[in-house]
Amino acid sequence: MPQPNLISWSSILTSCNISNLPHIALSISRTILTTTLLIPDHFVFASIVKACANLTALRQGKQVHARILLSPFSNDDVVKSSLIDMYAKCGVPDYAHGVFNSISKLNVVSWTAMIHGYARSGRKFEALKLFDQMPDRNLFAWTAMISGFVQSGYGIDGLHLFVEMRREGVDIVDPLVLSSAVGACANLAVWELGKQMHGVVITLGYESCVFISNALIDMYAKCSDIVAAKDVFCRMLRMDVVSWTSIIVGTAQHGQAEEALALYNDMVSAGVKPNEVTFVGLIYACSHAGLVSKGRDLFKSMVEDYGIRPSLQHYTCLLDLFSRSGYLDDAENLIRTMPVNPDEPTWAALLSACKRHGKNDMAIRIADNLLSSKPEDPSTYILLSNIYAGADMWENVSKVRKLMMVMEVKRVPGYSCIDLGKESHVFYAGETSHPMKDEIKDFEVNNVMTKRVCTKSIGECLRLAEPEMDMMDSESNRRMLAMQKKYISYETLKRDMVPCDRAGASYYNCHARQANPYNRGCEVITGCARGVQAIKT
Repeated sequence: MPQPNLISWSSILTSCNISNLPHIALSISRTILTTTLLIPDHFVFASIVKACANLTALRQGKQVHARILLSPFSNDDVVKSSLIDMYAKCGVPDYAHGVFNSISKLNVVSWTAMIHGYARSGRKFEALKLFDQMPDRNLFAWTAMISGFVQSGYGIDGLHLFVEMRREGVDIVDPLVLSSAVGACANLAVWELGKQMHGVVITLGYESCVFISNALIDMYAKCSDIVAAKDVFCRMLRMDVVSWTSIIVGTAQHGQAEEALALYNDMVSAGVKPNEVTFVGLIYACSHAGLVSKGRDLFKSMVEDYGIRPSLQHYTCLLDLFSRSGYLDDAENLIRTMPVNPDEPTWAALLSACKRHGKNDMAIRIADNLLSSKPEDPSTYILLSNIYAGADMWENVSKVRKLMMVMEVKRVPGYSCIDLGKESHVFYAGETSHPMKDEIKDFEVNNVMTKRVCTKSIGECLRLAEPEMDMMDSESNRRMLAMQKKYISYETLKRDMVPCDRAGASYYNCHARQANPYNRGCEVITGCARGVQAIKT
């Protein structure tokens, strides 16, 4: 076309936005605004703002807003609705609300964009207040609220809204809201509720929807039901990169490294190009299986074959691979030479590996780095104290403890949690406030189960529970072990179970850096993202 007109530019911008190519749309918008004599109309302005919203490009969005204010379309409701959406997606809902208040005749799009902006920014009460004021709440408004709450970490509130929506009889003609509800179950690791949500998906006929199946795979994997996750995956008629990545990451997190790598080979054979998250799961799998060479090869392939720039998460997984396998010099070299700045958890992972492999000199050097960058983190002090204690450097142990007091660093108590029926119970170390404390105490005294809480020696148990437990604080250790016994006693007491000798179940403590397995008798508990979930009987 020798000289594109406004209609042709508008069509190109719309196509770019629909095809998820906002970078190209923004580049074209610069051409329209700076090198042509055309005056954009409200459709062109709305498309440009949408591109800024999809890129969360706040600075460019403000610049376009300034141009709009100088144009004849400064009061156009379509343009203003797009501005609300842009500011909401950029995380500045107050700016969005300013535009919202200036609209003469609010429509469903404006209401929904504003509500979603508040919800996804964690402004729960403002979102609920606006949602209650909305005159005609359709499915998309409910979806905006539920998805916004789930994205901002208010999964329970999102699920409550989903139940309320169902009670009001809202017709679910779009499955996106189901994806958000299943995602909430995944984030909260509520297996029973997740199964019920799966039933809703089947009842409404959306099980064949790819992104719904992807959400179900992720949910079951995070709830430690990898068998159900695999079943959903195998039933899919079409898998995209998210489908493959979800099942690969899920199997990797459940210690099935060889199967995760086999799935990756199947994925490549199917012609699906892996993304950055796929490689996070693969390197994670290699880390937990000790496959150092394979992990190196995958990292190299990610960069050279697929052109993926490694992120901090990739480097952290590679660091974990080296650390777990005892390649601590390689790990330290990686952390000091990688092009992205390591964060505190990255250094802390290397510190834990040094403690595990007895590299005290390296551990002390790393601990000094951590304490200078994040002096308020109690786990670093506790790890350093344990390192000094293991090396019989008691004077330094005392110095660390005094430094903690001077810095007013408080240790977060360890805890265990359990879901029974519709109730969740949390047991903290040293806690005496549980309403059933007397029954639990009697059960501990009378039942032989308490003798099987740990078959190892007390010292071995305390070593397993690191880094959260301070080896120099015997009272703290006593409270931790008592908490663990209360957890198992309560769970057994409530279920009216007879202790058995079946092997294979795991009891997980919720610690700051990792969950540590304790072998015990009954198959009722399995570790998951949330901590401890009683999901099998």
